Amino acid sequence: MSDRPEDQGNGLEARRGAGKRVRADAQRSLDALLHAAKKVFATSGVDAPVRAIAETAGVGLGTLYRHFPQRSDLIAAVFRREIDACADAAAILAAECDPIDALAGWMQRYVAFVAAKRGLAKALHSGDPAFDTLPGYFDQRLRPAFRMLLEAAAAAGAIRVDVDADELLGAVASLCMSAHNAGPGRAERMVALIVDGLRYGAPA
Repeated sequence: MSDRPEDQGNGLEARRGAGKRVRADAQRSLDALLHAAKKVFATSGVDAPVRAIAETAGVGLGTLYRHFPQRSDLIAAVFRREIDACADAAAILAAECDPIDALAGWMQRYVAFVAAKRGLAKALHSGDPAFDTLPGYFDQRLRPAFRMLLEAAAAAGAIRVDVDADELLGAVASLCMSAHNAGPGRAERMVALIVDGLRYGAPA
């Protein structure tokens, strides 16, 4: 083996490159597993065989267990991913739309989040300590995102200013849960009516 500095440098860069590829491959496997788990849980419930999730993701069982040693680890990760996606959508909508359209679009996105949560409800309400941190994560990520959109719409004069963000978020979630068995699209239509109601009494 050569001890020349240039050879050592080349070896270091090769190892760095290999490390980046490994990390990229691991991230792709993780993304595929979370996407597959969400899909399988939605159709077959949270007790679906993990083999079905691995097959849907196109990875081996060993890869699944490396990322998620327990089923609860996978369920919690799927729920965190849904929280992140919903929270991140707020900033995207705020940048692309006017305040009232951003608020309305995000509330429809929240309807989809509640639907995903409903599919995980059996596990999330099981009392498993693996899920103890999820309510706090919800409060940390989702509530500020919604409050930002609501305050922007109020500041623009598009909605009334006396709306409590937490109360409204809870009301939308309750409405979505009660509308679940009332036909497709019902929750979305009801949330659209709520947004229209927010306009009543708006300064503008």
